[in-house]
Formats: sequence, C-alpha cells, structure tokens
Amino acid sequence: MMMSFFDQFASPSFLGIPLIAIAIALPWTLFPTPPARWLNNRLITLQTWFINRFTNQLLLPLNVGGHKWALLFASLMVFLITINMLGLLPYTFTPTTQLSLNMGFAVPLWLATVIIGMRNQPTVALGHLLPEGTPVPLIPVLIIIETISLFIRPLALGVRLTANLTAGHLLIQLIATAVFVLLPMMPTVAILTAAVLFLLTLLEVAVAMIQAYVFVLLLSLYLQENV
Repeated sequence: MMMSFFDQFASPSFLGIPLIAIAIALPWTLFPTPPARWLNNRLITLQTWFINRFTNQLLLPLNVGGHKWALLFASLMVFLITINMLGLLPYTFTPTTQLSLNMGFAVPLWLATVIIGMRNQPTVALGHLLPEGTPVPLIPVLIIIETISLFIRPLALGVRLTANLTAGHLLIQLIATAVFVLLPMMPTVAILTAAVLFLLTLLEVAVAMIQAYVFVLLLSLYLQENV
C-alpha cells in the first residue's frame, strides 16, 4: 500500500517508450496564440496582462542588462504554472515532481547567472564570497562557507520545487484514500474528511502557482547579484 502511494511519481511509459516528453510538451499546445487583429478575445487579453504584470514586477530591481532575461523568465513561469496545475487533475503525471527535471532547469540557469557575473564584473562577483569588514582569522572559513552556499543554490531550487509538489500530491492521495475507506463505516466522518480534502486541493492550487513564482523569483535574485 505504501509503495502504491509513490507510483504516481513514476515516469509513465507506453510500450517501453517514456511519455515524459509528451507531458512536458503538452502545456505549450494549450496556450492561445495572439492573432494579428487589433482587438483580442478575453483569454488572450488576460494572458497578456498577467505576463506583463509579472515581468514588470520581476524585472523592477534589475538594471537594463538584466531585462534581456524577460522572455526566458516569463516563459519559464507560465510553463511551470501550467505543468503544476495540470498535475492536480486526476490520472495525470506531474513532470515537476521529478528532481532530475527540476535540476535540469535550475543548474543551467544558475550557472548562466554566475558566468555572466564572472564575465562582466568579476571583482563584484567574487566580492560576494567575503562580506565587508570580516576579521582576518575568519576570512578562509567564510570563503569556504560562502562558496558552499553558492553551489547549494541550484540544489535548493530543484529540491524546493520537488518537495513541495510531492508532499502536496501525497497528502491529497492519503486523504482521498481515507475518504473511501471511511465512507462505508462512518459516513459523517468521511464527509468531513472530504471537506478537508477540498480545502487541501485549493491550497495545492495556490502552492502550484506560488512555487513556480518562487522558482523564477530566486533566479532573478541570483541574476541581480551578477548584473
């Protein structure tokens, strides 16, 4: 029984062919393409307003050099939100519960911010490893600690997204299983548990959106340190 709870996180396959590529590519087919008309429908208008507001809020603390990342950050944000939301539907697979996928997003983008900082302003980038006013005996220790914390950043990005989504899916499945078990024996308790399940589902919808935003926000903060 305990192993079946984790079966939902196994990558699906058909005739030995992994279907995770389809699960990743499917969200892009759901986005409406803007037409050439002056007046758009409500869905495209809402989508454009959301992307503009998010991009303005995200790039506000960055200088002009960081604005080149606007398209990448907006695309990644919409992509992660769509995948996380689709994963809450029954009988679906959530690719972002796979640590390998999240690390595949986190490591190259984090490394890109570090390389930009080392190329454009190496003195400032290396200066983050040693806070100003540090006593001389603590300099070697602090450099080691700051270097370790720098390399832990992509791991924290990937693990945070994976852990939050995995925990939410497990809670939903556990409570749903409890509802089905309690329904024949204690209908009143089962109804109350189903109400808790509904509230938890609403919470997971919020978590799916917030975690996607936090992922992109932290990447923008790493970029802010290096531009």
